Amino acid sequence: MHFKTNSVFIIAELSANHGDDIKIAVETVRAAKRAGADAIKLQTYTAETITLNSDKDDFVIKGTIWEGKKLYDLYKGAFLPWEWHKELYKTAEEEGLVCFSSPFDKTAVDFLEELNTPIYKIASFEITDVNLIAYAASKQKPMILSTGIAEYEDIELAVKTCREVGNNDITLLKCTSSYPAPIEEANLLMMQRFAKDFGVRVGLSDHTLGTIVPIVATALGAQIIEKHFILDRSIGGADASFSLDEKEFTEMVTAVRNVEKAMGRESYELTEKQKAGKAFARSLYVAEDIKAGEIITEDNVRSVRPGFGLHPKYLKEILGKKVKIDLEMGTPLKLDDVEF
Repeated sequence: MHFKTNSVFIIAELSANHGDDIKIAVETVRAAKRAGADAIKLQTYTAETITLNSDKDDFVIKGTIWEGKKLYDLYKGAFLPWEWHKELYKTAEEEGLVCFSSPFDKTAVDFLEELNTPIYKIASFEITDVNLIAYAASKQKPMILSTGIAEYEDIELAVKTCREVGNNDITLLKCTSSYPAPIEEANLLMMQRFAKDFGVRVGLSDHTLGTIVPIVATALGAQIIEKHFILDRSIGGADASFSLDEKEFTEMVTAVRNVEKAMGRESYELTEKQKAGKAFARSLYVAEDIKAGEIITEDNVRSVRPGFGLHPKYLKEILGKKVKIDLEMGTPLKLDDVEF
């Protein structure tokens, strides 16, 4: 089971929003289903598989909500224990949710293969790790790649890397790797550029506050929406401040589904309701009583609502002509009523 559907595939990202408690993690999966998500996404790493335990300045975070924290300490506190994965995948299956993960090294890919994960997601900061991408893509599962820090060449290389191992099932997500991300940096028009430049599906991995960006992304053709999800922000954790709770996520899903309905399809064919509405269109009606043999003028025949009379396009043609029969005010005009 994967995300090739006719509607936007909505992913609730569990990420670090588990409060270091498997019960919270399990309940978050169930809440994601209640909120209307199609999938729950995990992250599969340990502090050791993602960084080094170093105090050097390079390994200290600057310019984010995690200012001054060591990379190792951030990931040690945020990671999802690998021994939880099996139960979370099982819970998702029970709920009818797709469950998949972002691997951060080859051992994570091997581990996720044992769980028969249906999709691989490459996080924004890993888009340059072509060895990881090649290894994950070689498993021939759908590949979702976030582009938060990627320049054109980075994306081109990542897509090429997938294709070189025979995997062309690729979705690129527009992403702004800032936490939370400023709305003015969402740059959603890039989704259409991704599709044009790389011949892939497109979507959004969103770190902005609120739901307006996912809603607009849907209108612009996103096929995937990924948003961080938390039971309650009071749980805390690395991602809590820019995650949606169940109520907010539900509202986002409702809005996205409504946008999908509103987008419709390219067709001039009218719906039954639209056809019924034609009754309120303009048509030609007798506006004053007219006797047989009298001449039609702009006073005695007018284009008015409703639409049961002659099409207004005939007005110029019939002006100055005589009527064949007596016509009472309020009668819909017919061509047969006019002498030609």
